[in-house]
Amino acid sequence: MANKRKIHSAKFKSKVALSALRERETLSELSQKYELNPNQISQWKQKAIAGLDDIFSTKRGRKSASDLAEQDRLYEQIGRLQVELAWLKKKIGQ
Repeated sequence: MANKRKIHSAKFKSKVALSALRERETLSELSQKYELNPNQISQWKQKAIAGLDDIFSTKRGRKSASDLAEQDRLYEQIGRLQVELAWLKKKIGQ
């Protein structure tokens, strides 16, 4: 009977990939430690390296003018809807 495939959590994968990135142990040592194929560890390591660009690419600086305009428009709409809701509640209550 064939072995069932193991499903690993994202937390486990990140732990293994981080261990591989540290390079304190060889792939064969890591594969024995975590009971994985060295190719799988290499794939997770490459995926982690590729994902690092996305983590640091977002800027936390000031928002653009279009973002601020969109935010203002949405706040105006919320205000209008609140006024309409209050008016409807008043009408229904009479």
